[in-house]
Amino acid sequence: MLLVAPLALVVAVVFLIPLGVLVFMSFQDWPLLGGPTPNGMDNYAAIGSNDLFLGAISFTLIYTLIATIIIFAVSFVLVAISNSRRRGARFYRTAFFLPYVVGTAAASLIWYTSVNDQNGIANEVLQAVGLTDGPWGFLSTPPQALFTVLTLVVWKFIGFQVLVLLVGLQSIPDQLYEAARMDGASTMQRLRYITFPYLRPTLALLFMLSVTGSLLAFDQFLVLTRGGPDNSTVTIMFAVYNTAFEQFDLGEAAALSIVLLAALVVLNSVQFRFLRAKND
Repeated sequence: MLLVAPLALVVAVVFLIPLGVLVFMSFQDWPLLGGPTPNGMDNYAAIGSNDLFLGAISFTLIYTLIATIIIFAVSFVLVAISNSRRRGARFYRTAFFLPYVVGTAAASLIWYTSVNDQNGIANEVLQAVGLTDGPWGFLSTPPQALFTVLTLVVWKFIGFQVLVLLVGLQSIPDQLYEAARMDGASTMQRLRYITFPYLRPTLALLFMLSVTGSLLAFDQFLVLTRGGPDNSTVTIMFAVYNTAFEQFDLGEAAALSIVLLAALVVLNSVQFRFLRAKND
């Protein structure tokens, strides 16, 4: 208990106490510029009429699905490249991981300056190679805005995925592959019976982190799209931010946060239970 006490204190200060304050706020009528007034369950009852939040749920789920599939698909390709023993493999690993160390807000700002219609380098490149006659409008329509955010997310976070998968691959004993090759196992059979079973915990962890991170996406949408065009790229976290700092309703924003937290706890509990059952 003595050894655990410092960490328990840190958790209490940075998580439990703010969580308690958040729960208290969710039962208050608390304007941004004013004091709190108890209002019971009114904030939770108002969630059903919050069209921005309800619309954000469907968009966030679609974004999470697309982002997770693309990141996993691209990461498998990059892992195959960087796991090679050929010359330059270490360079690829470093190049893939470098964008991950850039802050999300900073990376989003870099992307914004690159795709803007006035002097963005992305439009200049497209015009130089003859693909467009003018600015492509990376953020002008909902599909193009979503595509632009997805390219940023893949570039920014793919390095972490590749690094974790590489660690998982390199932890598989080489003797298993040698024995399988001696028994005449094909490449697909080695993937099915050796690689994927050993990588199952790693893949489950990455899947959980990817889903949770996508559901909590905020910085890239705040900087790149501001929820536009026409509120088509409003995520759940952006809706919470909008409720608190644009509608000046801290109480309802706190209630939205509690609902999101409960949903994430349930989702992660199901994933952990599924992973534990598979391992057993």
